[in-house]
Amino acid sequence: MLLRVSDMPAPAPLHAELLAEIRLRGFQGDLTPAYADRIVSATDNSIYQLLPQVIAFPRSVDDLVRLARVTAEERFEDIVFAPRGGGTGTNGQSLTEGLVVDVSRHMNRILEINPRERWVRVQAGVVKDQLNAALAEHGLFFPPELSTSNRATIGGMISTDASGQGSCLYGKTRDHVLELTTVLLDGTVWTSRAMDDEELQHIKQRSDRVGAVHRLVDAIQREQAELIAAHFPKLNRCLTGYDLAHIRDDRGRFNLNSILCGSEGTLALIAEAKLNVVPIPKHSALVNVRYDSFDAALRDAQELIRFGAASIETVDSKVLGLAQGDVIWESVRQYFPEDDGQRATGVNLVEFVGDIEAEVETSVRKVTGALTSARPSHGRRGFTVARGEADVGAIWDMRKKSVGLLGNMQGDKRPIPFVEDTAVPPEHLADYIAEFRAALDARNLTYGMFGHVDAGVLHVRPAIDMKDPAQEVLIREITEDVVRITKKYGGLLWGEHGKGVRSEFSPRFFGPLYPTLQSIKATFDPHNQLNPGKIAAPEDGKLLAIDGLTTRGQLDRTIPRSVRAAYDEALHCNGNGACFTWDADEAMCPSYKATRDRRHSPKGRASLTREWLRQLAVRGVDPVAEAAALRSGTLWRDFPARLRNTWSRAPDFSHAVMDSMDGCLACKSCSGQCPIKVDVPSFRAKFLELYYGRYLRPLRHHMVASLEAMLPALGKVGWLYNLLLDNPAGRAVMRMIGLVHMPRFSDVSLQRELAARGIAIATPAELAALPAGQRARSVVLVQDAFTSWYETPTVLAVLDLMQAVGFRPYVAPFHPNGKPLHVHGLLGAFTRAASRNAAMLRKLAATRVELVGVDASMTLTYRSDYNMLPEADRPPPVLLIQEWLARHRDSFPRMPGSDAEYLLLPHCSERSLAVSSLKDWQATFAAAGATLRVLPSGCCGMAGTYGHEAEHRATSEQIYAMSWAAHVATSAQSGRLLATGYSCRSQVKIVDGRTLPHPAQALLACLRGS
Repeated sequence: MLLRVSDMPAPAPLHAELLAEIRLRGFQGDLTPAYADRIVSATDNSIYQLLPQVIAFPRSVDDLVRLARVTAEERFEDIVFAPRGGGTGTNGQSLTEGLVVDVSRHMNRILEINPRERWVRVQAGVVKDQLNAALAEHGLFFPPELSTSNRATIGGMISTDASGQGSCLYGKTRDHVLELTTVLLDGTVWTSRAMDDEELQHIKQRSDRVGAVHRLVDAIQREQAELIAAHFPKLNRCLTGYDLAHIRDDRGRFNLNSILCGSEGTLALIAEAKLNVVPIPKHSALVNVRYDSFDAALRDAQELIRFGAASIETVDSKVLGLAQGDVIWESVRQYFPEDDGQRATGVNLVEFVGDIEAEVETSVRKVTGALTSARPSHGRRGFTVARGEADVGAIWDMRKKSVGLLGNMQGDKRPIPFVEDTAVPPEHLADYIAEFRAALDARNLTYGMFGHVDAGVLHVRPAIDMKDPAQEVLIREITEDVVRITKKYGGLLWGEHGKGVRSEFSPRFFGPLYPTLQSIKATFDPHNQLNPGKIAAPEDGKLLAIDGLTTRGQLDRTIPRSVRAAYDEALHCNGNGACFTWDADEAMCPSYKATRDRRHSPKGRASLTREWLRQLAVRGVDPVAEAAALRSGTLWRDFPARLRNTWSRAPDFSHAVMDSMDGCLACKSCSGQCPIKVDVPSFRAKFLELYYGRYLRPLRHHMVASLEAMLPALGKVGWLYNLLLDNPAGRAVMRMIGLVHMPRFSDVSLQRELAARGIAIATPAELAALPAGQRARSVVLVQDAFTSWYETPTVLAVLDLMQAVGFRPYVAPFHPNGKPLHVHGLLGAFTRAASRNAAMLRKLAATRVELVGVDASMTLTYRSDYNMLPEADRPPPVLLIQEWLARHRDSFPRMPGSDAEYLLLPHCSERSLAVSSLKDWQATFAAAGATLRVLPSGCCGMAGTYGHEAEHRATSEQIYAMSWAAHVATSAQSGRLLATGYSCRSQVKIVDGRTLPHPAQALLACLRGS
């Protein structure tokens, strides 16, 4: 039995006092000392892990003022804290061992949009894509284009002076900040903006912190102008943080925002920003040039720059190869064809934008003409051109995923950020990267490269296993090499991702100006409380060192290798935060979107699982052995102890992990859409198995677990079961068990309908006895419990459709699929059920008759969850119905084209694990003479049993309201809105009282001309 994981580190007494005092001052947000919250905030997208003492989630500027004033008091002067937004920094900027101030949960409102004057005012926690979605209806956007735009907060972008793709055209974040409202550490709320000398002189007369700051910064600009000009490189990516070179703008106005932008939370707390926004270009085109070497791509970029593109980005073969294994590839593969069977080893993406299509096309023709006339030169292989928002956007999405894709390399060595955003003059980039690569090659390291060649910035991530002490030392060795090479070529160590822990190199790059940075820090933050050790330290303070902090690898290495291998789905989360996406029409991650609580995200669940495994290791517990013992039959023998444990109120960190896991819908979106493929449902099932080896399961788990096996018998008295569910007393009993809105048995008997249609139950002997020609035109439908008994007309429609396209259908004998067992962590029972089912399917598949499933979620279980079986015991391929139809669409009767358009809401699992099958649906509808448009949508909120569980029902409906509700409200009445998932159709019926057809039903109607 699993040991209780207790005695977790509590916050220091001073921090507990701080929280109490802040509450007394009227703090309106959330304050938490909980260990689970602290663990989730202990990592970002860097290699480091620092456990904070407490977390604050302010709701307003007033809350930030309360924090500043309390921490400024003498008794709390030793408290250090760091602001946090999206938590995706690669250099530990938002990590602290003190107080984390997270603005992303509550301070995320767009306060004002002025489309006429083209500006917007937002709170610091607003996400960039959230802002651009609101601006789109006005034809405007906020331009700094980041790979993390779907989770990057405006406060975080300002703190790192983010830039990204297109910065040569649109500039950096700083170039768009009109006003910045910050809270200084004496509690003063100050709004900084460009000002003339008269206003500056007035402000300098103030006796408070505001006056001191303005006096100092103005004196620096006046007295050190020549020194600043000599030491600040003339690069697109000028030095981030305390930007002395731009204290005065192009009009000669003083602007404190040049100091604040890029200051990484070391000077003040950002509350709000007024931002300049620009018109969305009406037309765009992307020229994708392929090369036979990455060096050729870098050198050719200098030739391409002269065409005046909006941006030029590059990607190497490593990233392209990883993209091919990701769901993103289906949307871009046509633009990256192989040349004589060879994949390009480097590409340049050259974008042109404009409001006049003819002008964009003229620019494209100039480039493509030059490429065509000199294609063999410069290592070029060929090129493609993408046009329009959809296709161009898809390629940029692939480029955006580069960081995450690199993290999905297999093995313990994973590409990590620590020297990844250097910047050099673009004309030196190819030579610089050649030396950079030589330093990595000399150590036999694998790495991936991508970046902004027009700005001279390339992201480089060497693959290192930080769990290996012998490899950990490479962080220092490689960094020192890169610092030397970067200085040689007149570049910077920090091109756009900020300094953070790498601040130890600030004195080397700032030289005689570093004392100036120290004076700025001391004036803003006299007690060195705000993010200390980063960018600049006071005279008696120290900068952080790249090898002086705890890393995730150091903690992970305490987990035995066998345990790490068993929980591989969680251990490799690199913290990129793709699961924090703001967009409600993206499938990942519904529980995070509904709660805005990062514990309820794949990253949060992976972090908690890693810590849980580490705590078990400290206690000498082997979870792999514990799971094996449970499956061998110790569960019922330990019932008395489990009963005692359940009634006990003794603290157990496992409860905190359980709380996080319990909110997971097991929708599988993370396993497909996370670039690292963090598969929460898989390690969640393993955790649940062990958790319920110590504690009693809810009664409903046992009911749901046995449901599949019981359905054949229950179906014989389905009318009685339905009667009970329609009775208030029956519903009350179900609610006591913890279940609501349970499905009714279908009024149609599958067995009777099969007999009426002359459709037989498949047996290997009967299929093998068929003549070869008949066998080739036969197909076996693999049943799932829920459509067979609860939605029988859908199964019949699939069978009728198979007949309509000229095939003879058979139905496989019903065997429990086991998915509900897996979802609830009953892995011993799941393994047995899956093994029996897979054995039956292998016998049927041996006849070479194709197997086809009805429900996407249940069918995809054979490809995902069944992988836990030994390879020899796994099932044969079971096709989704659309995959099978697309293979045989030439068999469709010739149908006249029509203007009928259907709309499809796919199941989450389908969208994530079988994205190419959505195109199969479209191809199939086209063959039937209709068109199909796949709607962007998130999760419906049902996700199998989740929406039937009483404690989750409110969240289930909240998730439904975020995405599906609007689609159903606008399109369901047409009769053309379709849904592939049984659970999704159930949710729509429960919430909106509408019945959505399965696509097979619509296709059948098309073929029948009805």
